Amino acid sequence: MDLLLSSVSHFIFDKAVPFVILLGILVFVHELGHFLVARLNGVRVEVFSLGFGKKIFTFKRGDTVYAISLIPLGGYVKMFGEQPGDAIAESDKAVSFTHKTVLQRMSIVLAGPLMNLFFAVFLFALAASLGEEKKPAILGDVSISSEAFTDGFRPGDEILKVGGQPIHTWDQLQDKLNEFKGESVPFEVKSAQQQKTTTLTAQIDVVPNPNPLAFSREAGAIKGFQFYSTGTIVGVTKGSTLDSLGIKTGDILKSINGHEIKYWRNLEAFVDTLKTGEPLSLVFDRPSTSQDVQKEEPLTINVTAPSKPLLSHLGIEKSDLYLAKVFEGSPADKAGLKDYDRLLAINGKTLTSWDDVLNTVKDYTPRSGPVKFEVLRNGEKLEIAVTPHMTTQMTPGYKEEKRFTVGIAPLIELVTEKSLIVRHNPFSALWVGVRKSTEVTVMTVMSFVRLVAGDISAKNVGGVLSIGQAASESFKAGFNYFIQMMGAISISLFVLNLLPIPVLDGGHILFYTIELLKGSPMSLRKMELAQQVGLVLLMSLMLFALFNDVNRVFFGSY
Repeated sequence: MDLLLSSVSHFIFDKAVPFVILLGILVFVHELGHFLVARLNGVRVEVFSLGFGKKIFTFKRGDTVYAISLIPLGGYVKMFGEQPGDAIAESDKAVSFTHKTVLQRMSIVLAGPLMNLFFAVFLFALAASLGEEKKPAILGDVSISSEAFTDGFRPGDEILKVGGQPIHTWDQLQDKLNEFKGESVPFEVKSAQQQKTTTLTAQIDVVPNPNPLAFSREAGAIKGFQFYSTGTIVGVTKGSTLDSLGIKTGDILKSINGHEIKYWRNLEAFVDTLKTGEPLSLVFDRPSTSQDVQKEEPLTINVTAPSKPLLSHLGIEKSDLYLAKVFEGSPADKAGLKDYDRLLAINGKTLTSWDDVLNTVKDYTPRSGPVKFEVLRNGEKLEIAVTPHMTTQMTPGYKEEKRFTVGIAPLIELVTEKSLIVRHNPFSALWVGVRKSTEVTVMTVMSFVRLVAGDISAKNVGGVLSIGQAASESFKAGFNYFIQMMGAISISLFVLNLLPIPVLDGGHILFYTIELLKGSPMSLRKMELAQQVGLVLLMSLMLFALFNDVNRVFFGSY
Protein backbone atom coordinates (compact mmCIF):
# COMPACT_ATOMS: atom_id res chain seq x y z
CA MET A 1 0.00 0.00 0.00
CA ASP A 2 2.84 2.38 0.91
CA LEU A 3 4.54 1.61 -2.41
CA LEU A 4 1.32 2.38 -4.30
CA LEU A 5 0.85 5.68 -2.44
CA SER A 6 4.47 6.58 -3.08
CA SER A 7 4.09 5.87 -6.82
CA VAL A 8 0.89 7.92 -7.03
CA SER A 9 2.50 10.78 -5.12
CA HIS A 10 5.57 10.65 -7.36
CA PHE A 11 3.40 10.77 -10.49
CA ILE A 12 1.29 13.68 -9.23
CA PHE A 13 4.13 15.93 -8.07
CA ASP A 14 6.78 15.00 -10.66
CA LYS A 15 4.60 14.56 -13.73
CA ALA A 16 1.04 15.85 -13.42
CA VAL A 17 1.61 19.08 -11.49
CA PRO A 18 4.28 20.54 -13.84
CA PHE A 19 2.17 19.58 -16.87
CA VAL A 20 -1.02 21.17 -15.49
CA ILE A 21 0.85 24.33 -14.44
CA LEU A 22 2.57 24.72 -17.82
CA LEU A 23 -0.45 23.96 -19.99
CA GLY A 24 -2.87 25.81 -17.71
CA ILE A 25 -0.84 29.03 -17.85
CA LEU A 26 -0.37 28.85 -21.64
CA VAL A 27 -4.06 28.14 -22.25
CA PHE A 28 -5.05 30.98 -19.91
CA VAL A 29 -2.75 33.41 -21.74
CA HIS A 30 -4.07 32.32 -25.15
CA GLU A 31 -7.75 32.60 -24.18
CA LEU A 32 -7.08 35.86 -22.33
CA GLY A 33 -5.94 37.34 -25.64
CA HIS A 34 -9.23 36.42 -27.31
CA PHE A 35 -11.18 37.63 -24.26
CA LEU A 36 -9.53 41.03 -23.90
CA VAL A 37 -9.70 41.99 -27.58
CA ALA A 38 -13.30 40.72 -27.79
CA ARG A 39 -14.26 42.97 -24.86
CA LEU A 40 -12.27 45.82 -26.37
CA ASN A 41 -14.37 45.52 -29.53
CA GLY A 42 -17.62 45.41 -27.58
CA VAL A 43 -18.35 41.68 -27.98
CA ARG A 44 -20.22 40.02 -25.14
CA VAL A 45 -18.22 37.07 -23.77
CA GLU A 46 -20.52 34.43 -22.30
CA VAL A 47 -17.99 31.84 -21.04
CA PHE A 48 -14.26 31.91 -20.27
CA SER A 49 -13.21 28.34 -19.50
CA LEU A 50 -9.90 26.72 -18.68
CA GLY A 51 -10.29 23.11 -19.77
CA PHE A 52 -13.06 21.26 -21.56
CA GLY A 53 -15.97 19.09 -20.50
CA LYS A 54 -17.82 19.22 -17.20
CA LYS A 55 -17.34 22.45 -15.26
CA ILE A 56 -15.96 21.77 -11.79
CA PHE A 57 -15.75 25.41 -10.64
CA THR A 58 -17.64 28.48 -11.87
CA PHE A 59 -18.44 32.03 -10.93
CA LYS A 60 -20.15 34.81 -12.84
CA ARG A 61 -19.11 38.42 -13.14
CA GLY A 62 -21.04 40.71 -15.42
CA ASP A 63 -22.11 38.86 -18.56
CA THR A 64 -19.32 36.24 -18.32
CA VAL A 65 -19.25 32.87 -16.60
CA TYR A 66 -15.66 32.02 -15.59
CA ALA A 67 -15.04 28.28 -15.30
CA ILE A 68 -12.46 25.60 -14.68
CA SER A 69 -13.44 22.42 -16.49
CA LEU A 70 -12.52 18.79 -15.98
CA ILE A 71 -10.21 18.07 -18.95
CA PRO A 72 -7.13 20.33 -18.69
CA LEU A 73 -6.04 20.01 -22.33
CA GLY A 74 -7.17 23.38 -23.62
CA GLY A 75 -9.77 26.03 -23.04
CA TYR A 76 -12.23 28.25 -24.83
CA VAL A 77 -13.91 31.64 -24.91
CA LYS A 78 -17.58 31.49 -25.95
CA MET A 79 -18.69 34.75 -27.52
CA PHE A 80 -22.24 35.85 -28.13
CA GLY A 81 -23.29 35.43 -31.76
CA GLU A 82 -20.11 33.65 -32.89
CA GLN A 83 -21.97 31.03 -34.90
CA PRO A 84 -22.89 32.33 -38.40
CA GLY A 85 -26.58 31.95 -39.09
CA ASP A 86 -27.72 32.38 -35.47
CA ALA A 87 -30.80 34.52 -35.10
CA ILE A 88 -29.69 37.74 -33.38
CA ALA A 89 -32.14 40.37 -32.18
CA GLU A 90 -31.55 43.85 -33.54
CA SER A 91 -30.86 45.16 -30.04
CA ASP A 92 -28.12 42.54 -29.50
CA LYS A 93 -26.25 43.01 -32.78
CA ALA A 94 -23.98 45.61 -31.15
CA VAL A 95 -22.49 42.91 -28.87
CA SER A 96 -22.56 40.06 -31.43
CA PHE A 97 -19.26 38.68 -32.73
CA THR A 98 -20.69 37.88 -36.17
CA HIS A 99 -21.91 41.44 -36.61
CA LYS A 100 -18.51 43.01 -36.05
CA THR A 101 -16.45 44.12 -39.03
CA VAL A 102 -14.09 41.65 -40.69
CA LEU A 103 -11.03 43.43 -39.29
CA GLN A 104 -12.50 43.39 -35.78
CA ARG A 105 -13.18 39.66 -36.00
CA MET A 106 -9.70 39.02 -37.36
CA SER A 107 -8.16 40.99 -34.50
CA ILE A 108 -10.11 38.96 -31.92
CA VAL A 109 -9.05 35.65 -33.44
CA LEU A 110 -5.44 36.76 -33.96
CA ALA A 111 -5.17 38.00 -30.37
CA GLY A 112 -4.90 34.47 -28.91
CA PRO A 113 -1.80 33.37 -30.87
CA LEU A 114 -0.21 36.81 -30.50
CA MET A 115 -0.62 36.62 -26.73
CA ASN A 116 1.33 33.36 -26.82
CA LEU A 117 4.08 35.13 -28.77
CA PHE A 118 4.21 38.13 -26.44
CA PHE A 119 4.14 35.83 -23.41
CA ALA A 120 7.12 33.89 -24.82
CA VAL A 121 9.05 37.17 -25.19
CA PHE A 122 8.25 37.93 -21.55
CA LEU A 123 9.33 34.46 -20.36
CA PHE A 124 12.62 34.50 -22.27
CA ALA A 125 13.31 38.02 -21.03
CA LEU A 126 12.56 36.94 -17.45
CA ALA A 127 14.95 34.00 -17.80
CA ALA A 128 17.65 36.33 -19.15
CA SER A 129 17.21 38.77 -16.27
CA LEU A 130 17.31 36.00 -13.65
CA GLY A 131 20.48 34.56 -15.16
CA GLU A 132 21.02 31.80 -17.70
CA GLU A 133 23.65 29.08 -17.62
CA LYS A 134 25.88 29.38 -20.69
CA LYS A 135 28.89 27.35 -21.77
CA PRO A 136 31.98 29.58 -21.79
CA ALA A 137 33.93 30.04 -25.05
CA ILE A 138 36.65 27.66 -23.87
CA LEU A 139 37.92 24.82 -26.04
CA GLY A 140 37.73 21.26 -24.79
CA ASP A 141 39.94 18.48 -26.14
CA VAL A 142 41.61 19.43 -29.44
CA SER A 143 42.79 16.49 -31.54
CA ILE A 144 46.40 16.83 -32.68
CA SER A 145 45.30 15.78 -36.19
CA SER A 146 42.67 18.55 -36.45
CA GLU A 147 42.77 21.85 -38.32
CA ALA A 148 42.35 23.70 -35.02
CA PHE A 149 45.54 22.15 -33.60
CA THR A 150 47.44 22.95 -36.81
CA ASP A 151 46.27 26.58 -36.54
CA GLY A 152 47.71 26.77 -33.00
CA PHE A 153 44.64 26.22 -30.81
CA ARG A 154 45.13 24.07 -27.73
CA PRO A 155 42.81 22.44 -25.17
CA GLY A 156 41.55 24.90 -22.57
CA ASP A 157 42.20 27.98 -24.72
CA GLU A 158 39.64 30.74 -24.12
CA ILE A 159 38.38 32.53 -27.23
CA LEU A 160 38.13 36.25 -26.40
CA LYS A 161 37.43 37.78 -29.82
CA VAL A 162 36.50 36.59 -33.31
CA GLY A 163 37.10 38.99 -36.17
CA GLY A 164 37.79 41.72 -33.63
CA GLN A 165 34.40 41.26 -31.94
CA PRO A 166 34.37 40.23 -28.26
CA ILE A 167 32.58 37.04 -27.18
CA HIS A 168 32.04 35.28 -23.87
CA THR A 169 29.91 32.19 -24.48
CA TRP A 170 30.02 29.17 -26.79
CA ASP A 171 26.75 30.28 -28.39
CA GLN A 172 28.35 33.59 -29.31
CA LEU A 173 31.37 31.74 -30.70
CA GLN A 174 29.13 29.63 -32.93
CA ASP A 175 27.26 32.76 -34.06
CA LYS A 176 30.58 34.29 -35.15
CA LEU A 177 31.64 31.10 -36.92
CA ASN A 178 28.35 31.25 -38.84
CA GLU A 179 28.80 34.94 -39.57
CA PHE A 180 32.33 34.56 -40.95
CA LYS A 181 31.95 31.12 -42.57
CA GLY A 182 34.21 30.66 -45.56
CA GLU A 183 36.55 33.44 -44.41
CA SER A 184 40.02 33.58 -42.83
CA VAL A 185 39.51 35.34 -39.50
CA PRO A 186 41.74 36.46 -36.58
CA PHE A 187 40.99 34.94 -33.16
CA GLU A 188 42.15 36.57 -29.96
CA VAL A 189 42.93 33.69 -27.61
CA LYS A 190 43.93 33.42 -23.97
CA SER A 191 46.27 30.43 -23.85
CA ALA A 192 45.53 27.89 -21.12
CA GLN A 193 49.13 26.66 -21.16
CA GLN A 194 51.04 29.94 -21.23
CA GLN A 195 48.43 32.18 -19.58
CA LYS A 196 48.91 34.92 -22.13
CA THR A 197 46.84 36.41 -24.94
CA THR A 198 47.78 35.68 -28.53
CA THR A 199 46.21 36.20 -31.96
CA LEU A 200 45.68 33.18 -34.22
CA THR A 201 44.29 33.22 -37.74
CA ALA A 202 42.08 30.37 -38.92
CA GLN A 203 40.01 29.51 -41.98
CA ILE A 204 36.37 28.91 -41.06
CA ASP A 205 34.93 26.02 -43.05
CA VAL A 206 31.45 25.96 -44.54
CA VAL A 207 29.69 22.77 -43.38
CA PRO A 208 26.13 21.40 -43.42
CA ASN A 209 24.22 22.94 -40.55
CA PRO A 210 23.99 20.36 -37.73
CA ASN A 211 20.71 21.99 -36.66
CA PRO A 212 18.12 20.85 -39.23
CA LEU A 213 15.61 23.39 -37.87
CA ALA A 214 17.84 26.38 -38.60
CA PHE A 215 16.84 28.63 -41.50
CA SER A 216 20.23 28.30 -43.17
CA ARG A 217 21.38 24.86 -44.29
CA GLU A 218 25.03 25.93 -43.88
CA ALA A 219 27.07 26.73 -40.80
CA GLY A 220 30.61 27.78 -39.96
CA ALA A 221 33.00 25.37 -38.25
CA ILE A 222 36.65 24.71 -37.50
CA LYS A 223 37.51 21.03 -37.22
CA GLY A 224 38.75 20.38 -33.73
CA PHE A 225 36.59 22.99 -31.98
CA GLN A 226 34.48 21.34 -29.27
CA PHE A 227 33.42 22.36 -25.79
CA TYR A 228 33.71 18.96 -24.10
CA SER A 229 36.67 16.93 -22.87
CA THR A 230 37.22 13.34 -21.81
CA GLY A 231 36.81 12.98 -18.05
CA THR A 232 38.79 10.85 -15.62
CA ILE A 233 36.77 7.65 -15.40
CA VAL A 234 39.40 4.92 -15.14
CA GLY A 235 39.75 1.40 -16.39
CA VAL A 236 41.55 -0.78 -13.84
CA THR A 237 43.77 -3.69 -14.83
CA LYS A 238 43.05 -6.96 -13.04
CA GLY A 239 45.78 -7.80 -10.50
CA SER A 240 47.32 -4.30 -10.57
CA THR A 241 48.31 -2.21 -7.55
CA LEU A 242 45.10 -0.18 -7.52
CA ASP A 243 42.96 -3.25 -8.19
CA SER A 244 44.43 -4.89 -5.07
CA LEU A 245 43.59 -1.74 -3.09
CA GLY A 246 39.92 -1.85 -4.08
CA ILE A 247 39.75 0.62 -6.99
CA LYS A 248 37.31 -0.54 -9.68
CA THR A 249 36.78 0.11 -13.35
CA GLY A 250 34.29 2.99 -13.53
CA ASP A 251 35.70 4.92 -10.55
CA ILE A 252 36.55 8.57 -11.19
CA LEU A 253 39.98 9.94 -10.28
CA LYS A 254 39.38 13.34 -8.64
CA SER A 255 42.81 14.43 -7.42
CA ILE A 256 46.46 13.48 -6.89
CA ASN A 257 48.32 14.96 -3.91
CA GLY A 258 45.55 17.56 -3.55
CA HIS A 259 45.87 18.60 -7.21
CA GLU A 260 42.42 18.49 -8.83
CA ILE A 261 42.27 16.33 -11.96
CA LYS A 262 39.26 17.21 -14.11
CA TYR A 263 40.22 15.98 -17.59
CA TRP A 264 42.16 12.98 -18.84
CA ARG A 265 44.58 15.27 -20.63
CA ASN A 266 45.32 16.97 -17.27
CA LEU A 267 46.01 13.59 -15.73
CA GLU A 268 48.48 12.61 -18.45
CA ALA A 269 50.26 15.95 -18.17
CA PHE A 270 50.39 15.88 -14.36
CA VAL A 271 51.81 12.38 -13.96
CA ASP A 272 54.71 13.35 -16.23
CA THR A 273 55.81 15.76 -13.48
CA LEU A 274 55.89 13.07 -10.78
CA LYS A 275 59.07 11.27 -9.75
CA THR A 276 59.57 7.57 -9.08
CA GLY A 277 59.28 6.85 -5.35
CA GLU A 278 57.28 10.00 -4.63
CA PRO A 279 54.40 9.47 -2.15
CA LEU A 280 51.01 9.68 -3.84
CA SER A 281 47.60 10.34 -2.38
CA LEU A 282 44.91 9.54 -4.97
CA VAL A 283 41.26 10.39 -4.35
CA PHE A 284 38.62 8.45 -6.28
CA ASP A 285 34.88 9.01 -6.52
CA ARG A 286 32.61 5.99 -6.96
CA PRO A 287 29.32 6.89 -8.69
CA SER A 288 26.19 5.12 -7.51
CA THR A 289 24.96 2.43 -9.86
CA SER A 290 21.35 2.82 -8.71
CA GLN A 291 19.13 5.67 -7.58
CA ASP A 292 18.29 3.58 -4.52
CA VAL A 293 21.90 3.24 -3.43
CA GLN A 294 23.45 6.06 -1.46
CA LYS A 295 26.52 7.52 -3.15
CA GLU A 296 29.71 6.27 -1.50
CA GLU A 297 32.25 8.57 0.13
CA PRO A 298 35.39 9.39 -1.89
CA LEU A 299 38.14 6.74 -1.63
CA THR A 300 41.66 7.90 -0.72
CA ILE A 301 44.52 5.62 -1.75
CA ASN A 302 48.09 6.23 -0.55
CA VAL A 303 50.83 4.62 -2.65
CA THR A 304 54.39 5.24 -3.78
CA ALA A 305 54.85 6.38 -7.37
CA PRO A 306 56.16 3.41 -9.38
CA SER A 307 58.53 3.70 -12.31
CA LYS A 308 57.22 5.21 -15.51
CA PRO A 309 54.91 4.85 -17.32
CA LEU A 310 53.25 5.59 -14.01
CA LEU A 311 49.60 5.04 -15.01
CA SER A 312 50.11 1.60 -16.51
CA HIS A 313 52.26 0.51 -13.54
CA LEU A 314 49.53 1.65 -11.16
CA GLY A 315 47.05 -0.28 -13.28
CA ILE A 316 44.76 2.45 -14.62
CA GLU A 317 44.05 3.46 -18.19
CA LYS A 318 41.58 5.44 -20.27
CA SER A 319 38.17 3.81 -20.04
CA ASP A 320 36.65 4.31 -23.49
CA LEU A 321 37.42 0.73 -24.61
CA TYR A 322 35.62 -0.71 -21.58
CA LEU A 323 31.93 -1.50 -22.02
CA ALA A 324 29.65 0.51 -19.78
CA LYS A 325 26.56 -1.27 -21.08
CA VAL A 326 25.66 -4.32 -23.13
CA PHE A 327 22.00 -3.85 -24.00
CA GLU A 328 19.68 -6.69 -23.11
CA GLY A 329 18.57 -8.75 -26.10
CA SER A 330 21.15 -7.17 -28.42
CA PRO A 331 23.50 -9.20 -30.66
CA ALA A 332 26.36 -8.44 -28.23
CA ASP A 333 24.29 -9.71 -25.28
CA LYS A 334 23.27 -12.88 -27.10
CA ALA A 335 26.88 -13.53 -28.14
CA GLY A 336 28.14 -13.20 -24.55
CA LEU A 337 29.74 -9.77 -24.19
CA LYS A 338 29.41 -8.38 -20.66
CA ASP A 339 29.41 -4.99 -18.94
CA TYR A 340 32.99 -3.86 -18.12
CA ASP A 341 34.60 -6.14 -20.71
CA ARG A 342 37.76 -4.48 -22.02
CA LEU A 343 37.86 -4.47 -25.84
CA LEU A 344 41.32 -5.38 -27.19
CA ALA A 345 40.86 -6.02 -30.90
CA ILE A 346 38.27 -6.50 -33.63
CA ASN A 347 38.89 -9.00 -36.41
CA GLY A 348 42.51 -9.18 -35.31
CA LYS A 349 43.09 -5.42 -35.47
CA THR A 350 44.22 -3.81 -32.22
CA LEU A 351 41.88 -1.05 -31.01
CA THR A 352 43.19 2.36 -29.98
CA SER A 353 39.92 4.30 -29.49
CA TRP A 354 36.16 3.91 -29.49
CA ASP A 355 36.07 5.36 -33.01
CA ASP A 356 37.77 2.17 -34.21
CA VAL A 357 34.85 0.17 -32.82
CA LEU A 358 32.22 2.46 -34.36
CA ASN A 359 33.83 2.44 -37.79
CA THR A 360 34.26 -1.34 -37.88
CA VAL A 361 30.63 -2.03 -36.97
CA LYS A 362 29.35 0.74 -39.23
CA ASP A 363 31.22 -0.69 -42.23
CA TYR A 364 30.03 -4.25 -41.57
CA THR A 365 28.69 -6.26 -44.51
CA PRO A 366 26.74 -9.51 -43.95
CA ARG A 367 28.87 -11.45 -46.44
CA SER A 368 31.96 -10.87 -44.25
CA GLY A 369 30.54 -13.03 -41.46
CA PRO A 370 30.45 -12.33 -37.69
CA VAL A 371 32.63 -9.61 -36.18
CA LYS A 372 35.25 -11.16 -33.89
CA PHE A 373 35.74 -9.21 -30.66
CA GLU A 374 38.81 -9.95 -28.56
CA VAL A 375 38.11 -8.91 -24.97
CA LEU A 376 39.76 -9.02 -21.57
CA ARG A 377 37.51 -10.21 -18.75
CA ASN A 378 38.85 -10.73 -15.21
CA GLY A 379 42.37 -11.03 -16.62
CA GLU A 380 41.37 -13.65 -19.21
CA LYS A 381 41.40 -13.06 -22.97
CA LEU A 382 38.30 -14.20 -24.83
CA GLU A 383 37.24 -14.12 -28.47
CA ILE A 384 33.53 -13.56 -29.02
CA ALA A 385 31.87 -13.56 -32.45
CA VAL A 386 29.03 -11.07 -32.81
CA THR A 387 26.76 -10.70 -35.83
CA PRO A 388 25.55 -7.08 -36.09
CA HIS A 389 21.94 -6.46 -37.01
CA MET A 390 20.36 -3.63 -38.93
CA THR A 391 18.62 -1.06 -36.73
CA THR A 392 16.87 2.22 -37.31
CA GLN A 393 18.41 5.08 -35.34
CA MET A 394 17.23 8.66 -34.91
CA THR A 395 20.20 10.90 -35.73
CA PRO A 396 20.98 14.22 -33.99
CA GLY A 397 19.59 15.78 -37.19
CA TYR A 398 16.15 14.22 -36.48
CA LYS A 399 16.39 11.85 -39.43
CA GLU A 400 16.04 8.10 -39.39
CA GLU A 401 19.18 6.22 -40.32
CA LYS A 402 19.48 2.51 -40.94
CA ARG A 403 22.82 1.08 -39.87
CA PHE A 404 24.37 -2.00 -38.31
CA THR A 405 24.76 -2.07 -34.52
CA VAL A 406 25.72 -4.67 -31.92
CA GLY A 407 24.22 -3.05 -28.79
CA ILE A 408 27.16 -1.81 -26.74
CA ALA A 409 28.06 1.54 -25.15
CA PRO A 410 31.50 2.77 -23.99
CA LEU A 411 32.50 3.67 -20.45
CA ILE A 412 33.29 7.31 -21.07
CA GLU A 413 32.49 10.63 -19.41
CA LEU A 414 32.41 13.86 -21.37
CA VAL A 415 32.78 16.93 -19.16
CA THR A 416 32.71 20.65 -19.83
CA GLU A 417 33.95 23.80 -18.17
CA LYS A 418 31.79 25.22 -15.39
CA SER A 419 28.91 27.19 -16.88
CA LEU A 420 28.76 30.96 -16.76
CA ILE A 421 25.72 32.65 -15.23
CA VAL A 422 24.82 35.43 -17.65
CA ARG A 423 22.39 38.07 -16.34
CA HIS A 424 20.91 40.99 -18.27
CA ASN A 425 19.44 44.32 -17.22
CA PRO A 426 15.72 44.81 -18.04
CA PHE A 427 16.32 46.50 -21.43
CA SER A 428 18.95 43.99 -22.52
CA ALA A 429 16.78 41.13 -21.24
CA LEU A 430 13.84 42.37 -23.34
CA TRP A 431 16.05 42.32 -26.44
CA VAL A 432 17.16 38.78 -25.55
CA GLY A 433 13.48 37.81 -25.21
CA VAL A 434 12.65 39.24 -28.66
CA ARG A 435 15.70 37.63 -30.29
CA LYS A 436 15.14 34.23 -28.71
CA SER A 437 11.42 34.27 -29.53
CA THR A 438 12.32 35.04 -33.13
CA GLU A 439 14.85 32.18 -33.23
CA VAL A 440 12.40 29.68 -31.74
CA THR A 441 9.64 30.85 -34.09
CA VAL A 442 11.91 30.34 -37.11
CA MET A 443 12.91 26.89 -35.82
CA THR A 444 9.26 25.95 -35.24
CA VAL A 445 8.24 27.08 -38.73
CA MET A 446 11.25 25.32 -40.26
CA SER A 447 10.31 22.11 -38.45
CA PHE A 448 7.08 22.06 -40.52
CA VAL A 449 8.98 22.93 -43.69
CA ARG A 450 11.64 20.25 -43.14
CA LEU A 451 8.96 17.74 -42.15
CA VAL A 452 7.01 18.28 -45.38
CA ALA A 453 10.26 18.17 -47.38
CA GLY A 454 11.20 14.86 -45.73
CA ASP A 455 14.40 16.29 -44.23
CA ILE A 456 13.38 15.20 -40.73
CA SER A 457 11.46 12.14 -39.67
CA ALA A 458 7.74 12.35 -38.90
CA LYS A 459 8.49 10.26 -35.83
CA ASN A 460 9.72 13.46 -34.17
CA VAL A 461 6.17 14.82 -34.06
CA GLY A 462 5.14 14.85 -30.40
CA GLY A 463 1.93 15.53 -28.55
CA VAL A 464 0.54 15.73 -25.05
CA LEU A 465 2.89 13.12 -23.56
CA SER A 466 5.93 14.87 -25.03
CA ILE A 467 4.77 18.17 -23.54
CA GLY A 468 4.20 16.46 -20.19
CA GLN A 469 7.65 14.89 -20.28
CA ALA A 470 9.29 18.19 -21.19
CA ALA A 471 7.37 19.98 -18.43
CA SER A 472 8.41 17.39 -15.84
CA GLU A 473 12.11 17.35 -16.80
CA SER A 474 12.42 21.14 -16.98
CA PHE A 475 10.54 21.53 -13.67
CA LYS A 476 13.08 19.26 -11.97
CA ALA A 477 15.96 21.22 -13.55
CA GLY A 478 14.80 24.49 -11.98
CA PHE A 479 12.56 27.52 -12.42
CA ASN A 480 14.68 29.12 -15.15
CA TYR A 481 14.62 25.98 -17.29
CA PHE A 482 10.88 25.57 -16.70
CA ILE A 483 9.95 29.07 -17.86
CA GLN A 484 12.19 28.72 -20.92
CA MET A 485 10.48 25.45 -21.80
CA MET A 486 7.14 27.20 -21.29
CA GLY A 487 8.32 29.95 -23.65
CA ALA A 488 9.29 27.41 -26.33
CA ILE A 489 5.92 25.64 -26.10
CA SER A 490 4.14 29.01 -26.14
CA ILE A 491 5.87 29.73 -29.46
CA SER A 492 4.74 26.33 -30.73
CA LEU A 493 1.14 27.21 -29.84
CA PHE A 494 1.55 30.57 -31.59
CA VAL A 495 2.73 28.93 -34.81
CA LEU A 496 0.38 25.93 -34.66
CA ASN A 497 -2.69 28.08 -34.13
CA LEU A 498 -1.83 30.20 -37.16
CA LEU A 499 -1.81 27.22 -39.53
CA PRO A 500 -4.57 27.77 -42.13
CA ILE A 501 -6.53 24.76 -40.94
CA PRO A 502 -10.24 25.29 -40.26
CA VAL A 503 -11.13 24.92 -36.53
CA LEU A 504 -7.77 26.53 -35.69
CA ASP A 505 -7.41 30.30 -35.37
CA GLY A 506 -5.47 30.34 -38.65
CA GLY A 507 -8.41 28.71 -40.41
CA HIS A 508 -10.78 31.44 -39.18
CA ILE A 509 -8.31 34.11 -40.30
CA LEU A 510 -8.28 32.44 -43.72
CA PHE A 511 -12.08 32.64 -43.90
CA TYR A 512 -12.05 36.31 -42.92
CA THR A 513 -9.30 37.07 -45.46
CA ILE A 514 -11.43 35.51 -48.20
CA GLU A 515 -14.41 37.52 -46.98
CA LEU A 516 -12.32 40.69 -47.03
CA LEU A 517 -11.16 40.04 -50.60
CA LYS A 518 -14.50 39.03 -52.10
CA GLY A 519 -16.60 41.51 -50.12
CA SER A 520 -18.94 38.90 -48.64
CA PRO A 521 -18.63 35.91 -46.30
CA MET A 522 -18.17 32.36 -47.54
CA SER A 523 -21.34 30.32 -47.66
CA LEU A 524 -22.29 28.58 -44.45
CA ARG A 525 -22.18 25.21 -46.23
CA LYS A 526 -18.61 25.74 -47.50
CA MET A 527 -17.40 26.83 -44.08
CA GLU A 528 -19.00 23.81 -42.41
CA LEU A 529 -17.43 21.46 -44.95
CA ALA A 530 -14.02 23.10 -44.53
CA GLN A 531 -14.29 22.82 -40.75
CA GLN A 532 -15.18 19.14 -40.99
CA VAL A 533 -12.11 18.54 -43.16
CA GLY A 534 -9.99 20.62 -40.78
CA LEU A 535 -11.27 18.69 -37.77
CA VAL A 536 -10.36 15.38 -39.42
CA LEU A 537 -6.88 16.70 -40.25
CA LEU A 538 -6.36 18.01 -36.73
CA MET A 539 -7.60 14.82 -35.06
CA SER A 540 -5.40 12.73 -37.38
CA LEU A 541 -2.38 14.83 -36.43
CA MET A 542 -3.18 14.50 -32.72
CA LEU A 543 -3.60 10.74 -32.99
CA PHE A 544 -0.34 10.43 -34.93
CA ALA A 545 1.47 12.53 -32.31
CA LEU A 546 -0.04 10.39 -29.54
CA PHE A 547 1.09 7.22 -31.36
CA ASN A 548 4.65 8.60 -31.54
CA ASP A 549 4.51 9.59 -27.87
CA VAL A 550 3.37 6.14 -26.74
CA ASN A 551 6.10 4.42 -28.78
CA ARG A 552 8.78 6.81 -27.55
CA VAL A 553 7.80 7.02 -23.86
CA PHE A 554 6.59 3.49 -23.15
CA PHE A 555 8.39 1.31 -25.69
CA GLY A 556 11.49 3.36 -26.50
CA SER A 557 10.98 2.58 -30.20
CA TYR A 558 12.32 5.89 -31.37
